[in-house]
Formats: sequence, structure tokens, C-alpha cells
Amino acid sequence: MLTGPRAERYPERRARGGKKTMEAIQIIALGMGAAWASGINLYATILTLGLLNLTGHVSLPPELQILSDPLVLAAAALMYCVEFFADKVPGVDNTWDLLHSFVRIPAGALLAAGAVAEVGPAAELAAALVGGSLAAATHATKAGGRLVINTSPEPFTNWAVSIAEDVTVVAGLWAALNHPWVFLVLLALLVLLLVWLLPKLWRGVRRIGRGVAVLFRGRRTGAGGTDVAGGGRP
Repeated sequence: MLTGPRAERYPERRARGGKKTMEAIQIIALGMGAAWASGINLYATILTLGLLNLTGHVSLPPELQILSDPLVLAAAALMYCVEFFADKVPGVDNTWDLLHSFVRIPAGALLAAGAVAEVGPAAELAAALVGGSLAAATHATKAGGRLVINTSPEPFTNWAVSIAEDVTVVAGLWAALNHPWVFLVLLALLVLLLVWLLPKLWRGVRRIGRGVAVLFRGRRTGAGGTDVAGGGRP
């Protein structure tokens, strides 16, 4: 048991150590939260983080302060409006998701790296790798799920899922910023769910692809038969 001056300094060291641990958890939650949300709706992610920082509700790391720039916010708001409507139209949403495979994943990696940039280059690279992978997983789940949902002829399910995704992004980022421990636990559970869900979604997407291929082959065969029959007439 410590006594004397060392004993007096020990609680201070514990307090400093606890504060550093909490700061590290907050940084990790911010980086992983931004990457996770980017895979679902990148523009809602940038708008949420940028506006919260601009209004003083949170203080983003220096590398992410650019999200509060009026030009960045204006561009994100414009693209969010475009995505809001594109995301509600079956077929259009699938094309939009396909194109955003080249946008959401690298953006998620950049946001995760920016959150930990002050820690050091090694942490920045590690965060980019993990963040990019997480954004890819959530993007693949969203895109695959939408493709399966769009096999239903009614549009209401698609609309409900699209709105739920936007609400989930805002709620998830709020949790990451205000309750990082809770968010990280939920994120770990989500990753386990994705490991189980993604193979099933992939099998569903493959079945849809085979069905479309059979449909087109059938139409081609029918068209070919008509031509042959017509060619046999005098």
C-alpha cells in the first residue's frame, strides 16, 4: 500500500488514465460511427456531423473540422436531397447504390482516418483500413437488401426502409458521440449480425440474377422462334 506523496499522486494518475481511456473510446466510436454510417448514407453522415460541430453540440477533431465548412455542408445537403428521392424509386435506388460503391467506401475510410489523425500515422492507417471495411460491409448490406426488397411489386416497403435508414444514421451518430461505450457494444453485435446476414443476402442476389438471366433467355428464344416461323412462310 502506497503512503506519503506517492499515495497522494496515485488518484491523480488514475484520474488522468481514466480520462485518456475515455477520450480514446470517444475517438474510436466517432471514427467507426462515421464509417458505419457512410456505408448507409454518406451525405446524411456529413450533414449530421458538420451541423453538430457548427452549432457547438460537439467538437470534431481538427481533421474533420472541414465538415462544418459552408461549401461542404451545401454540397452534402444538395446530394442528400438527390439521394432522398432516388432512394425511393425501385431500380433507381439499385443503380444509385452501385455507383456509390466507389464513393461511400473510400469516404468512410477517410472519415475514420480523420477521426484519429491526431493519434499518429499508424493509427490513421489502421482506422482507414477498418473504417473502409466497415463502410463496405454496411454498404453491401444496404445494396443487397434493397435488391431483394425491390422484388416486391409495392413501393411502400422500399420507402419505409429508406426512411428508416436515414433515421438510423442520425440516431447511430448521436449514440456514438454521446454514449460511445453503448455504441461500440451495439456495433460489435451488428458486425456479428452482418457476418451471418451477408452470405444469405448474396445467395438471394444470385437467385435474382439467375431469374433475370432466365427471363431474358426466354424472351430471346421466343423472339428467335417467331423469326424462324415467319421466315418459313411464302
